[in-house]
Amino acid sequence: SPEIKISVNKEKAAEKGLTVAQVYQQVASAVASEKTSTTLTNGNGNNIDVVIVKDESKKASPDTIGSIDITYKDSEENEKTTSLSSIADISKSETIDVITRQDQKRYLSITGTLKNGYTLTDVSNNAQKLFNDYKLPEGCSIEFAGSNKATMEAMSQLMLMLLLGVVLIYLIMVAQFQSLRSPFIIIFTLPLAFTGGMLALLITNQVLSVVAMMGFVMLVGIVVNNGIVLVDCINRFRLEGMGTDEAIIEAGAVRMRPVLMTASTTVLGLIPLALGFGEGAEMVQPVAIVCIGGLVYATVTTLFIIPIMYRWLSRKHMEKIKEEELEIVNV
Repeated sequence: SPEIKISVNKEKAAEKGLTVAQVYQQVASAVASEKTSTTLTNGNGNNIDVVIVKDESKKASPDTIGSIDITYKDSEENEKTTSLSSIADISKSETIDVITRQDQKRYLSITGTLKNGYTLTDVSNNAQKLFNDYKLPEGCSIEFAGSNKATMEAMSQLMLMLLLGVVLIYLIMVAQFQSLRSPFIIIFTLPLAFTGGMLALLITNQVLSVVAMMGFVMLVGIVVNNGIVLVDCINRFRLEGMGTDEAIIEAGAVRMRPVLMTASTTVLGLIPLALGFGEGAEMVQPVAIVCIGGLVYATVTTLFIIPIMYRWLSRKHMEKIKEEELEIVNV
């Protein structure tokens, strides 16, 4: 807001026997357009203020404020007047209406609401790009708060949940298989699921939101099922005396139908939610889209990636065993 700044020259004011406070009081009185002189009490006991309103011609304006008469007394106690401009510097500038502080630091808030068709993530990312090249004054910083801050906090919490879910699932599989190698093979289905989920969001023109991240957290516990079934079947056939390649081929033939049926029933059950049928369904639609994309992509690729990883790690394991046997023979 525009303001008029009056800087009293203390030396000039002192020559006339005035202090800054006395000048301020007279300026405040001259600028005031009305003043309560007294209060009357009527017969009902109600108080009525008597307000004196200054004549329009005598009101101070930005252009005439320098000509305000300042009263003072000379050395002989004679009352005299001088203009405000003779004892003060008057300038025009701008100032903020309200000074707000947080943690004892000044801050200014710039707020906005989203138009229809725009998402919080897109708008926030574009705003951050604009400020990347903006040179801030020394001691100043920019912080994105409000809904954007809450969204970022929720995303970080979901990322921690995702990592915790992966660790817990891995530990459970280690306890089930009594091995570190088999769970490691199954964990390779998670990147496939995440890739499928991202592709589904891209195809359906959806953004990576908090709701979509919930779908990725769900995928962690869903997509490993097919890998567990397939690896467990391969291990069982090998215990029965089959070779690695024979066990992989037989397990793929035996477990392909259950794997496809399990994934199909889950995908079919999520399709109505992914299409957004019903009131409020669009709120959780990204969850279904991520789960469908991740399941379809991971199911198809699991039937190829899991056997390849199993055979590669088994060969590495056998080579290590042979090296140890050779070392024992040499000793």
